[in-house]
Amino acid sequence: MSKVKWKGGALIAPLPAVMVSCGTMEKANVLTIAWTGILNTIPPKTYISIRPERYSYDIIKESGEFVINLTTSNLIKAADFCGVRSGRDHDKFKLLDLTPEKSSEVNCPMIKESPLSMECRVTEIIRLGSHDMFIADIVAVNVDDQYIDSEGRLHLDKCSLAAFAHGEYYELGQKIGSFGFSVRKKKKKKKKTYPGKKDEAR
Repeated sequence: MSKVKWKGGALIAPLPAVMVSCGTMEKANVLTIAWTGILNTIPPKTYISIRPERYSYDIIKESGEFVINLTTSNLIKAADFCGVRSGRDHDKFKLLDLTPEKSSEVNCPMIKESPLSMECRVTEIIRLGSHDMFIADIVAVNVDDQYIDSEGRLHLDKCSLAAFAHGEYYELGQKIGSFGFSVRKKKKKKKKTYPGKKDEAR
């Protein structure tokens, strides 16, 4: 097997096709972003890259706020629509039966139907070319309580998260490992003991 060389291109996959809400509770919009990720842990920082011609670009630039809402398989049709239709022409919340929910730290709404929403405040805008990168602090994370167990652990594996890869959407499926499993020591099996049975080696 050999690899064929192509010119440089944006082909990292899979990517999170997140639904980014912006604006206000009274006048909100949603756009779908695949160019996003985590930049830093402490303080928690993220980014979204947006083309300047998009309707939401000026809204986010002026307000300095947005919310990243994770997308599930149930939301993927809405996410696709929000990626190909403009808020200039459509009230996407109303049209797609999405529920705007008040955020705790920013003025723009969360999407209630999303299992996890991250409230973000812009700290820097970097011009890159086709897109501008909005770097932001994650100031609050809101999680649907049905995905939190009795010990406070988050189980996003139960909400059918969706991903984007080269123009196609996929539902995340089978777990094949966990962080650090390649170097984790195996637990020793405990020797079975039977009450009342004498040690035959004595």
